[in-house]
Amino acid sequence: MEKLEQKEMIAALEGILFAAGEPIGVERLCLALELSRDEVDALCKQLADHYSYERRGIRLLRLQDSYQLCSSPEYAGRIRKAFERRKPPQLSQPALEVLSIIAYYQPTTRAYVEQVRGVDSSYTINLLLERGLIEEAGRLSVPGRPTLFRTTAHFLRCFSLSSLEELPPLPQTGEEEQLARQLGAAKAEQGASDESQTPEDGGKAGAT
Repeated sequence: MEKLEQKEMIAALEGILFAAGEPIGVERLCLALELSRDEVDALCKQLADHYSYERRGIRLLRLQDSYQLCSSPEYAGRIRKAFERRKPPQLSQPALEVLSIIAYYQPTTRAYVEQVRGVDSSYTINLLLERGLIEEAGRLSVPGRPTLFRTTAHFLRCFSLSSLEELPPLPQTGEEEQLARQLGAAKAEQGASDESQTPEDGGKAGAT
């Protein structure tokens, strides 16, 4: 296959990311573009900088070892207006509490979540699994071998985080209400668009 020029490389990268419609791994981009990882990372940074400089309606997110195109948060209001009929509700307080505990203490078990919250959390954990915000991460090596849970790449995308290191500092009190406020504040500050909104416990629609 003929080697592409720099401008064509960026155009091809943009086309791949647009066609994917979901996070695509760096290794797959390297294979498609016949470039090294450093070269692909440099191209992605150049494309992301272009979107930012031109104040485009889309931006390029890095999600650990993947990249994805998404809408720009500054146009979230107009985007929501265009899709207001399918706008999902926000996470409920119980769901945000459970998600916060898992995010900060992952991988962790349902028993630990319930120990922190003081209430049964099975229903909320199942809903978060359905929404794709958390996933199973093996089993703890203790009697009964309880399931471990961790957050997903979809969680990072919903809260506009590149990695878990970008989570707000852990509150000193360790109380789940404070954890939920921290995570909720992070989402509010990012101004996530409708595509990155998440539904509440009782909602029917899944996160997009």
